Amino acid sequence: MDDELDPDGDNVNSVLAQESSELLTILSGQSPAVIMSLYQMMPGGARWDINTNRTEHIKAMLEYFRLASAADCRNFLQSMCMLCENIPMHLESKLMSLAGYANNVCENSNPTVTDVKSPSPPSDWQLSKRPRIDHWEQYIAAVAGLLQRRWERLSEPLVKEVQLENVWVSLRTVNRGRDRPDQTPGSADRGGRTPEPDVDYGSFESRVTLETFLQGCAGKVTVLVGQSGSGKTLLMSCLGQQWACGLGPIPSSYLFVLLEFRQLNLLSCPLSLSELLFRQYLPPGSDPKKRAIVDYLLTNPEQICWVLDGYDEFHRKLTRQKKEQRELLDPEKPLPVADLISALLNRQLLPGCTVVVTCRARDVIDLEGLSDKVGQLLGWDCHEIKEYVHNFFVKGNSASGSLGVQAADLLLTTRHFLAMSSLPALCNICCICLEHLLGGRDTGEKVREKEEKRVQVAGGRGEEDSKGGNHAQTVHQGGRRRGSEDVTNGRTQLLATQAQIPSTLTQVYLTVIGAFLSRDPDKRGSNDMPKTPPQSTVYMLSQYRSELCELSQLAWKGLEEGKILFVEEDIPQNVLTFSIRTGLLSQMEIRREDGTPVNSYCFIHLTIQEFLAALRIMTSQDVSDTQLRKRFSLKTRWMTKSDQRTVFTDSLYLYVCGLASPHCTPALVQLARTSGGTGSQNWVQKRQALVLKLLKNLCHSNTLTGPKILELCHCVQESQDHQLAEQVVHTRPNLELRNIRLLPNDIDALAFVVNSVGDSGIGLDFGACSMELECLDDLPRCQYVHYLCFRSRKYGDKFAEKLSSILPKFTTLRKLEFCGASLTATGAASLASALQNCPDVTEINLSDNNLKDAGIEHIADVFTKLPGLVSVLLGRNNSSLKAVDYLIGKMSSCLNIEHIHADGMKEMTVTFSQNFDLNSHKSEPTISLLNQKWSTPEMQILAESLARCPALSVLDLSGGQWDVETLRTLTQFLPKFSVTKKIILNDSCSSVEGLVILTALLSECPTVMELHIRLQSPIQVSIVFSGGREKPADKRSKLLCLSCCGLQPADLEKVWRSLGTSPDLTLLDLSSNCLGNKGLRKLLEVLPRLSIIQEINARNNEISMEGVVMLAGALCSHNNLTQIHISDGGREQLTLKFCPDKSDDKQQLKMFRINNSSLLPNNMTTLCRRLVQCRSHLELDLSHSSLTDTAIENLLKVLPKMTSLRRLNVSHSITSTAEALMLLSCLTVSKRATSVELRPQTEAFLHFESVKAEHASCRLTHFDLKGDSLDRLLEILQQGPPLSDLDLSSNRLADEGVKRFLDSLPNLKITNYVILSNNDLTQQGLLEVASTLCTCGNVSGAEVSLAAEERCLIWFTQYDGCEKTLSIRESSLERGHLVRLAEIVSACPSLTKLEFKNNLLQSDSIEDFVKLLNSSERGISVSFEEGWIRSEEAVSLVCRCLELNGNIYTIRVHQTTLHLSLMKSTELTSVSLVDCAVEGHQLTSMTSIIQKCPLLTELDISHNSLGIEGAEFLCSVLPLLPNLKSLGIGSKEPCLTVVQKLSEALLQATAIQCLNLSGHVIDDTAAQIMTTVLPRLRLLDLSHCAWSAAGGLQLIKALGECVSLEGLCLDSLQLNEKSMMCLAQALKNIISIRSFKINKISTAPGQSGANGLLDLLTAMEGLTRMEEIELEGWRMADRGIEQLTRVLPVWTELRKVSLPKNLIGDESGDKLLEALNSCSHLEELHMATNSLGDLTAARMALVLPSLTRISVLDISDNSIGYEGSVSLSRAIMCMKNLTKIHLTSVGTPELCAVAASLTHCPLIQDVGLGWNNCEDKVAVELAKVIPFCQKLTRIDLESNNVSGVGAEALVRALKSCPALQLIRLWRNKVPPSEAHRLSLRDRRLNFSPT
Repeated sequence: MDDELDPDGDNVNSVLAQESSELLTILSGQSPAVIMSLYQMMPGGARWDINTNRTEHIKAMLEYFRLASAADCRNFLQSMCMLCENIPMHLESKLMSLAGYANNVCENSNPTVTDVKSPSPPSDWQLSKRPRIDHWEQYIAAVAGLLQRRWERLSEPLVKEVQLENVWVSLRTVNRGRDRPDQTPGSADRGGRTPEPDVDYGSFESRVTLETFLQGCAGKVTVLVGQSGSGKTLLMSCLGQQWACGLGPIPSSYLFVLLEFRQLNLLSCPLSLSELLFRQYLPPGSDPKKRAIVDYLLTNPEQICWVLDGYDEFHRKLTRQKKEQRELLDPEKPLPVADLISALLNRQLLPGCTVVVTCRARDVIDLEGLSDKVGQLLGWDCHEIKEYVHNFFVKGNSASGSLGVQAADLLLTTRHFLAMSSLPALCNICCICLEHLLGGRDTGEKVREKEEKRVQVAGGRGEEDSKGGNHAQTVHQGGRRRGSEDVTNGRTQLLATQAQIPSTLTQVYLTVIGAFLSRDPDKRGSNDMPKTPPQSTVYMLSQYRSELCELSQLAWKGLEEGKILFVEEDIPQNVLTFSIRTGLLSQMEIRREDGTPVNSYCFIHLTIQEFLAALRIMTSQDVSDTQLRKRFSLKTRWMTKSDQRTVFTDSLYLYVCGLASPHCTPALVQLARTSGGTGSQNWVQKRQALVLKLLKNLCHSNTLTGPKILELCHCVQESQDHQLAEQVVHTRPNLELRNIRLLPNDIDALAFVVNSVGDSGIGLDFGACSMELECLDDLPRCQYVHYLCFRSRKYGDKFAEKLSSILPKFTTLRKLEFCGASLTATGAASLASALQNCPDVTEINLSDNNLKDAGIEHIADVFTKLPGLVSVLLGRNNSSLKAVDYLIGKMSSCLNIEHIHADGMKEMTVTFSQNFDLNSHKSEPTISLLNQKWSTPEMQILAESLARCPALSVLDLSGGQWDVETLRTLTQFLPKFSVTKKIILNDSCSSVEGLVILTALLSECPTVMELHIRLQSPIQVSIVFSGGREKPADKRSKLLCLSCCGLQPADLEKVWRSLGTSPDLTLLDLSSNCLGNKGLRKLLEVLPRLSIIQEINARNNEISMEGVVMLAGALCSHNNLTQIHISDGGREQLTLKFCPDKSDDKQQLKMFRINNSSLLPNNMTTLCRRLVQCRSHLELDLSHSSLTDTAIENLLKVLPKMTSLRRLNVSHSITSTAEALMLLSCLTVSKRATSVELRPQTEAFLHFESVKAEHASCRLTHFDLKGDSLDRLLEILQQGPPLSDLDLSSNRLADEGVKRFLDSLPNLKITNYVILSNNDLTQQGLLEVASTLCTCGNVSGAEVSLAAEERCLIWFTQYDGCEKTLSIRESSLERGHLVRLAEIVSACPSLTKLEFKNNLLQSDSIEDFVKLLNSSERGISVSFEEGWIRSEEAVSLVCRCLELNGNIYTIRVHQTTLHLSLMKSTELTSVSLVDCAVEGHQLTSMTSIIQKCPLLTELDISHNSLGIEGAEFLCSVLPLLPNLKSLGIGSKEPCLTVVQKLSEALLQATAIQCLNLSGHVIDDTAAQIMTTVLPRLRLLDLSHCAWSAAGGLQLIKALGECVSLEGLCLDSLQLNEKSMMCLAQALKNIISIRSFKINKISTAPGQSGANGLLDLLTAMEGLTRMEEIELEGWRMADRGIEQLTRVLPVWTELRKVSLPKNLIGDESGDKLLEALNSCSHLEELHMATNSLGDLTAARMALVLPSLTRISVLDISDNSIGYEGSVSLSRAIMCMKNLTKIHLTSVGTPELCAVAASLTHCPLIQDVGLGWNNCEDKVAVELAKVIPFCQKLTRIDLESNNVSGVGAEALVRALKSCPALQLIRLWRNKVPPSEAHRLSLRDRRLNFSPT
């Protein structure tokens, strides 16, 4: 209020004059009704038109009342205040004070203007405004009193005075786009744990006082950030006190409302704005007053300042509304308190009011978009801390000065105390702890109750700061010292105390607890308490065990429930009394929801509560392991909006880790001990072990971010466990810390962890981390650091200077990065100076700074002083070309520079070679100077520098975009350069003129070998020297590539001139230019000058057909021009290839290839006529082109004249049948045609010879040969030359077309075969094919299959009357078809073999056919294979066939195939039922048949299930067969009864000479009988038989009497030594033996059999008739082979040798082969699974050619190398009768020579090359062989490395060998999709394992 105003007229009118300007603004915003009411107070005002010139009318009205009487003026002012809204409070108060005197004046005086009507009396709401203002002012006064009393209570115990002008705040720019502020704890100890944001959220703009910071906050939302204990609450109370005194930044006219969020937490019910103000702040009294205050507040919201303290304690979360959603809310509507506060901040309530919010840093994220200003309370510096400590110990007691000095010294030199003391609340706690440590408290002193009371009220956690302390904390009981305290021996005590300072934060808090407990006045002075703090702490804990247990339980409960305030009901009375007495709890007053006050209590700081909760976890079994694990998680310093809010500092897990240290075990055991309980120590240690285990798991995690890694380091440091520290660095060789604020204690934690790494080293990467320079002082404590990185604009020259002072202390430093910073030349000089003392540094990164040229020079100067340098990065440093030149100059003095790289001014890197030796330096350095915009003078300077450089391997000057003169300058200096590989000038030459300048280098600079230029984007230029060639080349050969340069014909002249008279070009690339035909002619004219040219590329040069013909002429006229390849008219490809001049070599093959082009008829004629002139052999390739019928006709017209043509390629160019037939007619046009292969849209070739061809090959497939097309084909074939083979597959001939073709077959001259497969044949067509056996005398055979893969093949012979064969498979034949076939067979006496396989024939059909079958005197063999021919059906079928046809002389069933042999007028001689599942009882039906066959000589029922019934059958029929000579009853499984039953019958069957008893069990009785039978036998098979030793010995002895025996098989028998001796003796008597098989013999257990083997071999020396010898599995090795080689020369009739698995070595194999040289009749040689090598293979090359009858060779599973395979190939070339060769797993993949040698084996049928890792080249070689091996049926290539390329080659070759049935390709490198595709093309390719 303005009390100085007087109610005199001059004053009233003068005030109106002074405020006229503001009143004009206010009145302009009022409604028309208000203005009209004021107008009416003037004479004639009612007649004014307020809608026009309103402002002028208002000015006139104000001017009128300024000159009016004082009474009228007062009356006007009062009416205006009553009527108008939005008048500022200070102005309204002033005007109402003046207008207050108007009523009296008006009542006693007349109006000054009598003719004006008096205004109407004011309304009720107008009259209420004055009382409303009065109530408002009264409420403000009451609030001021409240705040002053509050401050008096709070300030009484303070150590020092609080002054807002001495409190410092860091301003922050609000970053509304980030949601991850740095949560680094501030300068306080980690006990505070309160995050302090850094530049990640906003940036520090300046440092101002709190008073300055709050100025200008009117009408805004201001946020003050501070840590727990930083004094935010106390400062807000001080702010309120200053406001109450009319001081400070908040105007005294405002209403100052101070609310605490901890109080708001208690409000659960919705309430209105007025209820919040009056119930929770200050009740105003009566309801009218409330209403008046609220009304005034709502109409003047700018008159209130809300101070909302402690948002970090708020249990709810404020919400932010988007601006477009911010609607005004009803202030009288009750809302939840969170919504109410949010509405204030969102300007939805009281818009324009002032709001100040205090919180911690991590809570600022909730206020994004709401705050207008954010400030960070700064912690105390050392000076402020020292001042506080001094005041604490000295104030009020001068005798404590010495103790205060000691305390200050101790605090400032102890890292934990110093870090904690930056926060006022924790500084006070540190002072109390120091007082305890220094023994400053008199233990016998009594404490006054008044002091205790003051402590209870003012102790650190009172009303002044709900978050842990006040800005200038209370003294507690030590705040004001008493004179009786005596401190002696200060220095000695200080040293002793320093030794007792706790080493971890956890131990500090343990000591703090002990310090507070020692202040208990009830137990102070105890004589039992130890004097040293560690022991005293444990002692104090034991004294207060129960109280601390309950207090820690309270702390833990509060932590679990998020609760920091407790009421008396929450705390036991004894614990409450104890806690208040010791100062661990503070008391404060809060209001319930109804507004009634109540006492509450909290811990003196949040960290104290968390520490006591940690004690609870570590000492109480009530806290389970699960609860511990739940609480044990590292907290990041980065906050996100999704993070859960908490009031606590997240220090719990840190204290838990600290309590897990063994140093804390005694204290924990004391607290965990219960009365009478035992085992507390074990339980504590178990809990500690669990904590360490959890910590160990975190150490092994590799997903932790930088902040969590730092927290982990703190935890490990607290645990004091060095093994955990090792695990941290073992998992993370580099510790990356990003965007967090680092403090000295962070560095200390890092040092603890890092120093455990040892010599292996570790890296520290600081990215955008804020740190004070004092942190760098501590950084060298981190030992073994090999990598240091600093990335942030925060780091400048001062930082670098400080860093330079400590760098030499990092003795293991290898890599330093100082990038993305603010370093200048000054800082670079400092770093360079320091780096000289770091000789082991290998990598330096100073990129992205501001070094400029001078700074780079500073760094370059230390290159020579750092011998271990590997790389230096200097990019983005605002440097110029001078810096680049300086670096190049350094190459002369620093010879280990390997590479200099500069990209514009962005990148600049220098790399160095390692292990550099001046005498052995071989690799030249490289220079890359990219995107440098040099002028001509600058280029000259650079070139001079480069000329002085030592030898360079690569010089890259790309991106220059220079002019011609600059380029010319470079080329002038280029011969002086010492470059060994190449110079790159991409984007540096853009014109043809520049191109010509560069081209001259090929002739002017002898060292330039290649020049590559491209002038179109991207521009590329490279100058290659001899050392830079990708492929070795002749020293004088050079390459010129001028592609994509836009060259015109005239430009070629310039290029030729620049090249000189005789350029040594081997490759010329002129592709993608604009030469045209004219330029092509110029190119061809210069060809004679290009004497050693090898290839010219001229594609994409707009060449027309005229140019193509020109090229054809050049091919004919230039002897060294061998190939021309034109594709897509020269656009895709136009290549000329040359070879050395071979003018005398007319056999040289030249190729003219024109692909993907459209050849018009006249073009075809012109081109071919020009090619007629070619004298060398010519291949014309017209593939993938468009050929019209006329063009083909023109080609055929010229074709006879093209005598040099050897091959015409029209692949993918033939699209129609007519075109194909026209080309096929070349067989008649040109008698030189040797083969024609035509297929639409795929490969198609015509081959020619130089003379008339005797035979031609024709393949015309996949066309539509019907009607006239077929007639034309037959006409051409009849007129053409003889054909060796004709393939008409897949031509849709159908039965009719096939018949027409077969009818003309006698007129066709075909010598080998015709293929008619896949022509939609039916059974009728099959019969037509079979008829050719009768109608065509030269047809030797036919094969037909109507399966899915239809197959029809007709074989021819050159001789009439030959034996013929017919094979019909899978053709679903019916009875009628068989009748017709029987007629054909009967009509064809030369048909000797008929085969039916899987034709779905039934028994009756077969029987009918057999019945109709007539046989000639030559005889015929017929076979039927059907799946049902087995068992009883087989027996029945045999019987029926014998009954139906009397010409059958042999009948045999093997497995599922019936074999018949018929001959006219013959008797049945042989019956066989082998391996067809016949059982003994089923043979009975054959008895009658056998009775009718007395001439039967052979009966074989082997490998069936005879049993006793089968034996009885044999016993019954044997007497009926007097001529039976051969009996086979071999068994698959051992059978006892058959031989036993049959032996007597065999004794009577004296005609039997051949007997097969294999697989049977021969008992002793049977053996005895058999000894009588054996002497008359000529063939005996006892393989797989079982007998007793005695029985076997009898049989073997009996063999000695078999003097007529010619064949003996004893496979898989078990022979003991005696038996072996008997056998050897017997063999000496069997001189007639020709075949001896004794494979896989097993000896008796414990006997080796080696001697017996030698005896056997010795016994064979006299067996001169031996033809077959099989000794598989004898493992005879060298001794056995030596004996065998003595025997082999005797066996001159030997035809087969089988020696697998005999351990034959390479030398033994060599001797064996030499011995075989005398076996001239040898046909089969089996030597698989031995150890044969190259020596044996070499011997084969010498021996096998003389063994001309060899047909089978198997040497699989041996170890033959490449040389051996070559030797073997030489042997194979001479083996003309070879039909089967197996080289499976022979030890080498190099089998190309072997494959190629098979062309000399025309009879080869089976080739096995599997499991050799053969690659595509072997498959390709086989593909070349296949056409020459027409009898080939099987190739095995499984388990090799054949890819799709090799498989494709095999598929192509298959069509030239119709007899080939299978190629196995399992386990190769053909992708499944490719394998499937190839299988569809030809089913004979098998990729499956079966």
